[in-house]
Amino acid sequence: MIICLFLALVAAASLLMTYVLRRYALSRSLMDIPNARSSHTIPTPRGGGVAIVLSFLLALPLVAFLGGISWALTLALLGAGGWVAVIGFLDDHGHIAARWRLLAHFAGAIWALGWLGGLPPLQFAGVSLNLGWFGHIAAAFYLVWLLNLYNFMDGIDGIAGVEAVSVCLAGASLYALVGHADLALVPLLLAVASAGFLYWNFPPAKIFMGDAGSGFLGLVLGILSLQAAWVAPQLLWSWLILLAVFIVDATWTLMRRLLRGDKVYEAHRSHAYQYASRRAGSHLPVTLAVLVINICWLLPIALWVGAGGLDGLLGFVLACVPLVFLANRYDAGKQE
Repeated sequence: MIICLFLALVAAASLLMTYVLRRYALSRSLMDIPNARSSHTIPTPRGGGVAIVLSFLLALPLVAFLGGISWALTLALLGAGGWVAVIGFLDDHGHIAARWRLLAHFAGAIWALGWLGGLPPLQFAGVSLNLGWFGHIAAAFYLVWLLNLYNFMDGIDGIAGVEAVSVCLAGASLYALVGHADLALVPLLLAVASAGFLYWNFPPAKIFMGDAGSGFLGLVLGILSLQAAWVAPQLLWSWLILLAVFIVDATWTLMRRLLRGDKVYEAHRSHAYQYASRRAGSHLPVTLAVLVINICWLLPIALWVGAGGLDGLLGFVLACVPLVFLANRYDAGKQE
């Protein structure tokens, strides 16, 4: 009962902070102005993702003091998440060169991995494989890629918030499945913090998330996936499966743009979800489609893998095959 009340307070704090941030953005003319690369048509306040950051990070120390989560995970999330959010906030309010943003992202990833203990042993076909320092380096790239792909995928109303809420609720259920329900609190905190913002961002959005929120979510979800792998190796695959909509669309789009010789750091609107929203004439059907895919397709496979009934790599491939088809069907990465 106390936990439910605490989660409700975090959600309410995020809801109220998003309202305050919207009023602040309107008063300071911090608006996202539509251009040829935009998926929206009217000027909209930005920076609402700061509410997710603050409501989540402020709750963590209290939970740690009460023994609900380890201080190692708390410090990983506070340091890396807070740092990346600050970089995103500064970029939202001005501009930071891509190379400096990337350097800052790696710094945050290294901080988090230092507290987590690096990359845990991976499980392939029932065999546990410790990759040593190569694994730790790969984990840093993994976190930075998740951070940036989440930023790339935050391009239509509600999609990033729906992804965060659904993936975190599913991640919490995975802990219950493997007998560690006590560890579900952190993903639940992130879910309710994201839900408070999502109220204002659901189509039609009254405020956008901004880089401070999207980069923060990508990194934190990556940290949670690695932390879950330390609990049970197969859970890393389960988290990757839950994130597969974003992973496939962003990765497929990037690969096609790289092969074409595009400048991948430049803004564009050639992701599959962006083409799909233009064909549908609205953001809502695409955002709801992501929710349905997460619940009806990816969650059952993730639970199957988490329960040990399906090899993780095989489960990930199974989850991604139809998503690759959809990415192709909706022209992910195709030149505009």
